[in-house]
Amino acid sequence: MKKISIIGSGSWGVALGTHLARCGHQVKIWSFDQEEKRLINEERKCKFLPGLVVSENIICSNDFQEVIEGTDFILHVTPSKFTRDTFIQYKKYVENKPIIICSKGFEKQTLKTLDEVILEELPTAKVGVLSGPSHAEEVSMSIPTALVVASKHEDILKMIQDTFMCNEMRVYTSRDVKGVELGGALKNIIAFCAGVAYGIGLGDNSFAALITRGLSEITKLGVTLGGEKETFYGLSGLGDLIVTCLSEHSRNRRAGKLIGQGKTLEEAKQEVGMVIESIDNIEVAYELSKVHNIDMPIVETVYKVLYKNLAPKEAVIKLMTRDKKSE
Repeated sequence: MKKISIIGSGSWGVALGTHLARCGHQVKIWSFDQEEKRLINEERKCKFLPGLVVSENIICSNDFQEVIEGTDFILHVTPSKFTRDTFIQYKKYVENKPIIICSKGFEKQTLKTLDEVILEELPTAKVGVLSGPSHAEEVSMSIPTALVVASKHEDILKMIQDTFMCNEMRVYTSRDVKGVELGGALKNIIAFCAGVAYGIGLGDNSFAALITRGLSEITKLGVTLGGEKETFYGLSGLGDLIVTCLSEHSRNRRAGKLIGQGKTLEEAKQEVGMVIESIDNIEVAYELSKVHNIDMPIVETVYKVLYKNLAPKEAVIKLMTRDKKSE
């Protein structure tokens, strides 16, 4: 049995806690919100996962020290935009505990990946990344799921694999931290585009083209940023891309669908009701493509849809009428 701290009480944090509690581990979840703490501890509910009965092996606290002290490792599951500020608040309690990043995104202001943010704040930290095709709703319901954990530290890989694996979950290991992290972050952009495509009524041919060419784009950027090409054809790249592009569980896809149907960005954010990582990721990927001089037409076009008033249907025409290329 392990004792595990989870920083973040959103749907993914609670889903991971639920899985680990089912495996017999003790879980403490940090939340910034008093009402979420009350719901979990007193009513055994999570507002983001209706119908879930939260395990008695899970407790929630608003106190970082209470959540972290005495645990074996930390799962960091806050939205990307809050990673640095949140980590600054709890890093004094980390000591030598491994930190496993379960969030998917970038720090928008610096264009840094989340492992870079953590290591910038605490250079001695032992970091891993957990990613792969995994909707919180399905993990919380014990639907079979495969994930990948990446770290430079062999002991972290073994510990996470041993702790998470059971009848409902397989965990593979990788040494490619950058590739696994970037696959999880960049696929959100293509999922958003898939939602836009659905919103304007495109068909299966269009989705297949989008996923295939989208994977090509995120692989080019990911390899340039230090990831290994093969990683983007694994669980954290292609696998996560498929699940987020094709499922209504995906908040990124839902947000894109609303944009395709004519909603404003603010209206889409309000209707989805949770953090939409793809919004910031699109800006970051666009900026990175310019910094590294990488041709990313899908990213550039969706950036213009969001921030330059390009109509979604016109965006499709622009993509389809680009100069002739070889594959």
